[in-house]
Amino acid sequence: MSTAVVVEAPGEHRLTDHEPRDPAAGEALVRVHAVGICGSDREVYQGNRPEGYVRYPLTPGHEWSGTVQAVGAGVPASLVGRKVVGEGFRNCQVCDRCHAGETTLCTDGYEETGFTQPGAMATTLTLPARLLHVLPDDADLTAAALLEPAACIAAAALKANARPGERVAVVGTGTLGMFAVQFLAAGSPAELLVVGTRPDRERMSLDFGATAFRTRDQEIPGDFDVVIETAGSASAARQAAALLRRGGRLVLTGIPAPGAEGLDPTDLVVRQLEVHTVFGAPPDAWAHTVRVFGAGLLTPLPLVTHELPLAQFAHAIELVGSGDPKVGKVLLRP
Repeated sequence: MSTAVVVEAPGEHRLTDHEPRDPAAGEALVRVHAVGICGSDREVYQGNRPEGYVRYPLTPGHEWSGTVQAVGAGVPASLVGRKVVGEGFRNCQVCDRCHAGETTLCTDGYEETGFTQPGAMATTLTLPARLLHVLPDDADLTAAALLEPAACIAAAALKANARPGERVAVVGTGTLGMFAVQFLAAGSPAELLVVGTRPDRERMSLDFGATAFRTRDQEIPGDFDVVIETAGSASAARQAAALLRRGGRLVLTGIPAPGAEGLDPTDLVVRQLEVHTVFGAPPDAWAHTVRVFGAGLLTPLPLVTHELPLAQFAHAIELVGSGDPKVGKVLLRP
């Protein structure tokens, strides 16, 4: 039987029968293989996602992989049967930001799969075919379910523009941090330091290409050319900036709690730091991620610790927020 998770309101969800929606013109129907859960899904369930960035009732799920089952008019029939992942932002395609390729800055307002539009915590997902990215035929769809957070970090890596031989660092050791290590390691840095609060992630960091690991309370040498911050706290952002040499490049991907005190603008100006931020992933970052994944330079599976059926959605949400260091990426399997 086809099923879907529906969050009716904060703290209220049910498992319901799911009727696949036939694709209209320009759309594709995808059978979902796996869907990841992240902190933003927990925000949806708890009701503390910012106003305007969620619409109830809702089927969550913005990190997913699957196989195209059918396509609507105007979509190449060759897509049917292909393994795919998909962008989440439902951009308008006609504003100046969309024309510039900056679809996450679309001026027509925020719409995203799994937050304001039906997501992938269901047997199937119907969405605009233009959002799909085709995977190699031999792609592991379980691993591919993690390509959405990887694409967000790809956006950060592209903005960081780390060059071979530069000294680079990552602050944060969660899923985003571990992907940042992999993207930066692929660029042949002279040094790749990982800084985090979880000593248990040292082995994984080194396996992914880091040259050194430090916990945030240890003394850390500075003068890095590039730092990518993924921890999502104001203190992590400040530490990331402190690691940089004068004129270094900082990319912030975490979102601190509202009202957090951030970077010192005087320090930014005097040290002439180049600061970038990332929220979501535009098409070029997605394309880069799929290309790097297809080349075997991304290894998502070690990050997965739990695979559960849709019926265990509530338990999966609890796991994600448990703080247990043994809990990594949690996937639901429709």
